[in-house]
Amino acid sequence: MSLIIVESPTKARTFNRILKAKGKDGEYTVFATMGHFRDLPATSMAIDFDHKFKPQYEIMEGKVKVYNQLQKLKKEHKEVIFATDPDREGESISYHAALILGYLEEEWPEIRKREGIDLKRIVFHEITPKALEDALAHPEELRINLVKAQQARRILDRIVGYELSPLLWKKTGKNWLSAGRVQTVALRLVVEREKEVKAFETESYYQIYGEFIDNSLPFTAKLIRYQGKPFEIKTKINLFDGEYEYTRTSITGSNVKEIETALKTDTYHVSDLLEETIERFPPPPLTTSLLQQDSYQRFGFPSKLTMKIAQQLYEKGLITYHRTDSFNLSAQFVFRAKDYITENYGPEYALEKPRGYKTKSRLAQEAHEAIRPTRLDQDKEKIKKLASNQLKVYQLIFERALATQMKEASIKKTTVTIAGTKGYEFQAEHQQVIFDGFLKILQPGFIEKNSSPATFRNGVAISLNSLDVQENQTKHPPRYNEASLIKTLEEKGIGRPSTYASILSLIIDKHYIEREGRYLIPTKVGEGISDYLAKSFPDLFDLSFTAQMEENLDQIADGSMDMIRVLTDFYEPFKSELELRKKDTSKIDVDEKISDPCPECGGELTIKYSKWGKFYACANYPKCRYIRSIPKYVPNSKCGKCGSLMVSRYSKSGKKFFGCANYPECDYVAWSLAQARNPEKFTEQIAAAEAKKAEMKANGTFELKKPVKKTSASKATTKKRTTKKHASKRSTTRKASAAKTSSKSRTTDKRIT
Repeated sequence: MSLIIVESPTKARTFNRILKAKGKDGEYTVFATMGHFRDLPATSMAIDFDHKFKPQYEIMEGKVKVYNQLQKLKKEHKEVIFATDPDREGESISYHAALILGYLEEEWPEIRKREGIDLKRIVFHEITPKALEDALAHPEELRINLVKAQQARRILDRIVGYELSPLLWKKTGKNWLSAGRVQTVALRLVVEREKEVKAFETESYYQIYGEFIDNSLPFTAKLIRYQGKPFEIKTKINLFDGEYEYTRTSITGSNVKEIETALKTDTYHVSDLLEETIERFPPPPLTTSLLQQDSYQRFGFPSKLTMKIAQQLYEKGLITYHRTDSFNLSAQFVFRAKDYITENYGPEYALEKPRGYKTKSRLAQEAHEAIRPTRLDQDKEKIKKLASNQLKVYQLIFERALATQMKEASIKKTTVTIAGTKGYEFQAEHQQVIFDGFLKILQPGFIEKNSSPATFRNGVAISLNSLDVQENQTKHPPRYNEASLIKTLEEKGIGRPSTYASILSLIIDKHYIEREGRYLIPTKVGEGISDYLAKSFPDLFDLSFTAQMEENLDQIADGSMDMIRVLTDFYEPFKSELELRKKDTSKIDVDEKISDPCPECGGELTIKYSKWGKFYACANYPKCRYIRSIPKYVPNSKCGKCGSLMVSRYSKSGKKFFGCANYPECDYVAWSLAQARNPEKFTEQIAAAEAKKAEMKANGTFELKKPVKKTSASKATTKKRTTKKHASKRSTTRKASAAKTSSKSRTTDKRIT
């Protein structure tokens, strides 16, 4: 038998289902490592700078069992096949497994396969019977350059994190803060944007819209010109991440009344009619970044949730690998898509030749296909079993991939210009869908809204029915939300799309930024850290420097750059700058003061941060230990008793729940976000259940469950569990005792390398 090593149980189950269907389940054993099992220790730097940045890996805590099982399974099988994900992280897991099983020998920084050993690595981008069969028939070698690129990233991030984080602790007195090579740049984008928003000076201006009547049909047109001169003024300003253009008009409070009066007393006719047919092409298939952006914009899913769902769909065999920045689609898929479109939508919607897309990213990584469904004729029962969130993401991927192979849409665009006798001109646009094409599945609402033909006629007099004068303010640069921040990171070449979810999750969990509605707002802590690091290490946290480092890592992956050279070129100037900053004794002020006095001593109250969130604390600490939590209100929530807003809270056991903001006067509690936002629905369900129970009890049909009589086997199981419980207590006592000894006396199983 052969041993196949994967990284997740779901993936292992999918493999087993495929192998069983082919009658080969007796030939293979599939084992899941549960992700990474060998890594740098969490308690120390573990980088040997005197020996070319050699990492000191060890088996992760809680993964010793995985290590032991791998050793045992290797002895029981004639060959081992490494089938982890095709990206750098997947290659790294295969590398660690191959190393501890004796397939590789390492003389840092060189890694080579042991002579006389057949190492089989299979690479695939979808978990389907054909893909697995092809991969098993054509095994490859371990891609060492990808492993080196992953190790270089891991070492760089470890150096920055373990050297800068203690510096922040010293500067702020908060030892839960952290700095990161990419996370700090992402934070800086949000911080700088907030400064730009606050510095933006808004101006008032007016826009005027006229409602005209043509053939008894009303339509709206916008005032655009006077005497041939446009009212619209465009202004560009430079921002931290590029240029921003905003518009206003020259209609202000000083001339708006004069213009309004002139327009009301004027007569109008259609002076120009421009008709053109434009073709709209479908957007490219989804990449990792686009999936996260579209999922957030359509469903409001955070990037972390989107990636979790995509991983589940991939491991179930429903979509191709979801960590990719390629727009490529396999020939097999595009020809199957043509047949599917012809059969379900008609031959007029299918392309004669497949449509391809050019990848925009100059750093497109090693994944070979965009995200797409593995099958277009997927088993409906299998799809029905998906959770609602999984189904939403699956349909998003399915429709986007299918649309790429549908005909483009034809739209008739009519631009009508309406002129008055006094020199004022209005303009309106009308769109009519001539052929819907890909819009049939991506934008059916657009088709319905734009189906009627235009009725304008050139030179015809029309009447002004009413004017709508709108006062507006110039718009400051938009704050980032998750989608726009991910888009900027990708455009600037910062980080990898597969890491964006974890980066955003980290800076939110650390309370460097907060969600305010859909937007990301920096906290005082986030601002203080970003400003200090940007000033103290200007090169390290510069956009172009970070992007250049990503290019270097990609060149390591393709074998065109030496890993040690990249690490050395980074570390030498970083070390010198770090030594200078360590001598600086200044502090970073991250506490916010509020006007309310401390109710216990009358001192100032400040807003402080812990890893659990914000809270009020007395500035006279430790003399005064007054603290008070800051409620986190749930948007669009409603108390089921008094109608007040709900706030997020945690029970003593750490479980999250939602309580009324008027507690203790009101003790209403909801245990789900859905209940907090729609209490009436849940109250009705609970009341109905209680009424039914009371009715059954009154009718004598309500019965308590009879206790199950224990068999001898169940008694033995109970006895075994009790024994384990007592053994666990004894083990806990021993561990508590051992914790008092020196940290050098670690058990050897945690130090296996």
